[in-house]
Amino acid sequence: MPETVPDLRTVDGILFDLDGVLTPTAEVHMRAWSVVFAEVFATWGITPGYTDADYYAYVDGKRRYDGVASLLRSRNVEIAWGDPSDPADAETICGIGNRKNAAFAAELRAGGVAPFPGSLALLEVLRAAEMPMGVVSSSSNAEEVLASAGIRDFFTVVVDGRVAASENLASKPAPDMFRVGAERLGVTPASSAAVEDAVAGVASAAAAGYATVIGVDRGAGEDVLRAAGATYIVDDLSQLLLDMSANDPSESA
Repeated sequence: MPETVPDLRTVDGILFDLDGVLTPTAEVHMRAWSVVFAEVFATWGITPGYTDADYYAYVDGKRRYDGVASLLRSRNVEIAWGDPSDPADAETICGIGNRKNAAFAAELRAGGVAPFPGSLALLEVLRAAEMPMGVVSSSSNAEEVLASAGIRDFFTVVVDGRVAASENLASKPAPDMFRVGAERLGVTPASSAAVEDAVAGVASAAAAGYATVIGVDRGAGEDVLRAAGATYIVDDLSQLLLDMSANDPSESA
């Protein structure tokens, strides 16, 4: 672990990202995006080809349609936004996003999902400490993923892509989603913690004013997460658990 991390039992509340932080569904998202964009790029002759680096730079942590627009813009491609009701084969931002969502949902339902062991262990410790917890996820599938992973009841608040769309909240890296998450949890960002693996998510939490922003490096890169506003970096949430165990107040003299 690159540094000493805070004891999360000392904050007023914690807002977690979902994919890549609590569950390994970021990998499912990555595969779905890769399949969809490989097809789109080949069909439209877009170069250079799509890579995992594009996922981290333009898609990860953002609402689905915003991610599509961001990536295409990086290749100087502009197409109609369309409407969320567009069919998956529509050549619009929404159509491409809906195609990806269908691919993700099919894989999730076929294989299910389990939480990261370290994340589950941390949630159990925090629930025992009666810590208020919520989820802030750009995914419109957050409720389904939480239910599939068996961890929905850890959280009193879920602010996801569906909430963001219905309430016109700007996508991460804007502060809106993490700000609303804190409001609904009944805490202030300045006395709370956010846990994120995406660069856009870290930037969102930092912009919302969270005093503690823990970046989980699942591939984005420690330096990039820190530059976006992470105050601490870990590779897995089990490192937070070990740190709390080492500083258990009950063991103090």
